[in-house]
Amino acid sequence: MDKDLLFKYNTPGPRYTSYPTVPYWQKTPPTQNAWSDLVQNAFSVSNQTEGISLYVHLPFCESLCTYCGCNTRITINHAVETKYINAVLKEWEMYLSIFGAEKPIIREIHLGGGTPTFFSPGNLKRLINGLTQSADIHPKAQFSFEAHPGNTTDAHLQSLFDVGFRRISIGVQDFNPIVLAVINRHQTYDQIAHLTHKAREIGYTSVNYDIVYGLPLQKTCYMMETMLKVIKLKPDRIAFYSYAHVPWIKPGQRNYTELDLPDPNKKMAIYETGRNALELAGYKDIGMDHFALPSDELYKAQQEKRLHRNFMGYTDTRTQLLIGLGASSISDSWNGYVQNEKKVEDYYKRINAGELPIIKGHELTQDDLVLRRHILRIMTEFETSWKNESEVCDDIYKALERLDEMEFDELVTIRPYHLQVTEKGKSFVRNVCMAFDAKLWDQAPQSALFSQTV
Repeated sequence: MDKDLLFKYNTPGPRYTSYPTVPYWQKTPPTQNAWSDLVQNAFSVSNQTEGISLYVHLPFCESLCTYCGCNTRITINHAVETKYINAVLKEWEMYLSIFGAEKPIIREIHLGGGTPTFFSPGNLKRLINGLTQSADIHPKAQFSFEAHPGNTTDAHLQSLFDVGFRRISIGVQDFNPIVLAVINRHQTYDQIAHLTHKAREIGYTSVNYDIVYGLPLQKTCYMMETMLKVIKLKPDRIAFYSYAHVPWIKPGQRNYTELDLPDPNKKMAIYETGRNALELAGYKDIGMDHFALPSDELYKAQQEKRLHRNFMGYTDTRTQLLIGLGASSISDSWNGYVQNEKKVEDYYKRINAGELPIIKGHELTQDDLVLRRHILRIMTEFETSWKNESEVCDDIYKALERLDEMEFDELVTIRPYHLQVTEKGKSFVRNVCMAFDAKLWDQAPQSALFSQTV
């Protein structure tokens, strides 16, 4: 990596799991009726072709991992499980009423958090049965969940397998005990190895590891040790992503300071150490943050140009309608987004009042939709084009002007009606997308909103 380019382009920027990004959504969210109309329209298109996706946010954790940027609630009181599941199922009933008489066809379910395995195996089974009893399951359905190796039991694996789960994402982060201690993460190699082997023994077909670079006290030698252990266990895919230091949003990150973090040079060296180890072991670079074995569906989706990116990151499943259930969940109807109340108490209050618990949202304009398609293609295919009139808006030409410097630095190539991110430019794909982000340029942030791009 060219150090001059690293310093030049290492600026705060979005991860582009959506466009517009959440800070630039409209100040007033869609009304209940307006969102219902957007959902109904997307459902009528999506359900009969590709099915719909469900994301369920399960926010509870028994302890705070200080690096974490997710919406969490720390408690050791497991009595909260039943009340929360009841609220999620009640929210789902509201969406079923919007769908009308047509039965939803579920293509995808993902359980995120928080710590989904905070919930007992029996309660997770009750949750999934409650979601699927009024729906049909798509023949190519993909059910996945996030697993904390410190509390995911064999019973969790078996119970979720019994209700259709075949994918597991294990939160490894790092194997080094010094790094794990400073981020308050308590787990061992043996726990992760057992979880991996047991999942495969039961019949899970895809195992993902989350690995984070740029964590406090992390070093290149630690990352090499971590990757050697990862390669030995051979997960099917790996999310290898940059730690986002945002203590103004997540106060738990104030348990350490910027002085504890690797500087940009060291951080990039840690990343390159990890990336080189993965590529030498046969993993393929899918896109920003993600690697997969050639046998994994994520790699196949990239090769066949059907890779997708949404609020959960890269996925090989694309549906027009994604319904988010639970506190802080985000829904996507392609033409609009909404996010639920973040505080569990506020979420309960809205659900008990018979309301969809929307706190913020955005209805996309035609220009938004054009830019969304280009940014999505850049993130998933490293290229985009605009030959058709429907792919053009004024902001495309403004974006090309902003990319002059990146073209000079050989990070992109621009031909008539076509943009290609070069191999050298792939590490700066977020910066390329920023050139197309009209909202970001029209309303330059006055305070820190995003993590660094590198």
